[in-house]
Amino acid sequence: MLYINETESILKKDTWEKVNKNLLAKMLAEYMYEDMIHPEVIDGSYVFSVNEERKYRFDADKRLFDSYDVHPASIQVFDNGQWVPATSAIRFLTDIQPLIGMSAETAGHLIKELNHTLIADANLLNNHKKSSDQLVELDYADLEGEMSGHPWITYNKGRIGFGFDDYAKYAPENQQETKLFWVAVHRDRAQFQSVNELHYEKLIMKELGGEMVQRFNEILRDNGRLPLDYYFMPVHEWQWKNVLIQNFPEDIANGWIVPLEEGTDYYLPQQSIRTFVNTSNKLKSHVKLPMSILNTLVYRGLPSERTVIAPRVTEHIKGIFEKDRFLRDECEVVLPGEVASINVDHAHYSVLKGAPYQYLEMLGTIWRESIYTYLKPGEQPITLAALHHVDANGKPYVQSLIEKSGLTADEWVKKFFGVVMPPLLHFLYQYGTVFSPHGQNTILILKDYQPERLAVKDYVDDVNISDQPFPELEGVTEDLRKVLRSEPPEGLTQFIFTGLFICHLRYMSNVLVRNGLIEELAFWSHLAESIEAYQERFPHLEERFKLFDFFKPELTKLCLNRNRMVDYGYGDGDDRPHASEFGKVKNALFEIRERKVTG
Repeated sequence: MLYINETESILKKDTWEKVNKNLLAKMLAEYMYEDMIHPEVIDGSYVFSVNEERKYRFDADKRLFDSYDVHPASIQVFDNGQWVPATSAIRFLTDIQPLIGMSAETAGHLIKELNHTLIADANLLNNHKKSSDQLVELDYADLEGEMSGHPWITYNKGRIGFGFDDYAKYAPENQQETKLFWVAVHRDRAQFQSVNELHYEKLIMKELGGEMVQRFNEILRDNGRLPLDYYFMPVHEWQWKNVLIQNFPEDIANGWIVPLEEGTDYYLPQQSIRTFVNTSNKLKSHVKLPMSILNTLVYRGLPSERTVIAPRVTEHIKGIFEKDRFLRDECEVVLPGEVASINVDHAHYSVLKGAPYQYLEMLGTIWRESIYTYLKPGEQPITLAALHHVDANGKPYVQSLIEKSGLTADEWVKKFFGVVMPPLLHFLYQYGTVFSPHGQNTILILKDYQPERLAVKDYVDDVNISDQPFPELEGVTEDLRKVLRSEPPEGLTQFIFTGLFICHLRYMSNVLVRNGLIEELAFWSHLAESIEAYQERFPHLEERFKLFDFFKPELTKLCLNRNRMVDYGYGDGDDRPHASEFGKVKNALFEIRERKVTG
């Protein structure tokens, strides 16, 4: 299949120009935020000069937190002595490449990622026609397929490793249900872990059912193998075809890994591509699988040490919740835990000192509790990412929620912060423990279209603890400490400041402000008020409020685009790249508090 009809339907000239303009606006805004480019303001417009012969001109609204809302239709390029509409995001990249210190090698790979992103954007523009009024009625799993990807990273759908056929079949926006392929791995090669109340046989019987377990046992016996010597685990079809056969041939030849069959259940991929919701039975586990594609900043594998310890982290987080009345009874926060995992280390890469990290994350499975098992009647979960989504007609998803909720935008936003902030702050201040509450990890549970409760997921990658000697952290065992990152106070604060405020709320705010739903200062004032309300409620934690201070005049600016473009490039190191630190970001919450103090 050559996908000629599909490419012709997506890659039309007017569509291509529109998605390029949109991506250009995003690139200009984010590269300005990350201090990679510094346009001048001339006659009310922003002008960025590449050289005397070539310049870019555009209109933008200045926002708080050093941010900008660039108007796509306004972007022009001065070329051959005249101003013309700018319609090439990649030409802009090559224009700035020598100016920002980006290597040709990095630029070459980035052009590929940007082209992949533009193709996906064109597909979304042409084929996703549901209005925001329709989207607010969509189920959680289906809504994820309507999203357009990471709001900050400009190469957000790069997916290096996918061909167009893989994109059509596996990308979440194409909403293709899939079955998972199962393999059997010898227990001498695999590590199984689970929370205390769960064991392997119980998990597999629930996930596969007795008939399929019996079928898999027969396949093993037909191969001269004893079923009790093996674990069954799902793998992604793409990973099996493109990574596992090529990297584990010795294990397959020797019967350490035995291919079985597809399961019977259907799954939908979520925004991360490698996490799947069971659509045949929504109460069954969500499954997280490694996919060795490079997307956003990292290869989307499963780090072995974190996969192994995931159920222990779940027990730790839930142990905090169960003993804390505020989290349990008042917030009723939802914590869908990673209840079981299987990890398989590669026989040779795992003993190779300094091996590229992508080869240490190729084969594993994490089973996470389904969000649907936690819902009360009338509740609807959505990821926070939906709250900065805008439909094809320019109407924000959040506007439709507000209209249907019966609340004013001001009331809705206040209620939103009243739901989201208290549990996150309580984990941080009371327990020195923080999540990375970005748009995919954080789930807002709605009732009657209004914010009702908060759910937080993905502990295996994104739970971190304070390096301070808090008594609440004394029970954290040494094996947990080896995997959970211990951070100094500002480092821990950054997970909420950057992960939530910068990586999500500034986009949600911009959508609301751009559409005249709320004043920008009012939005951030409601956030400040929610933090202050928590602090007034728990005055005994005052010293920790000073340690984890959300009201500093400035905080370190973490940069995601700069990391790939300038600092890390496309190196194949032994550790995952982390966000770059560059300069400071002016904290709007400090300005709001100062205004209140000075009257």
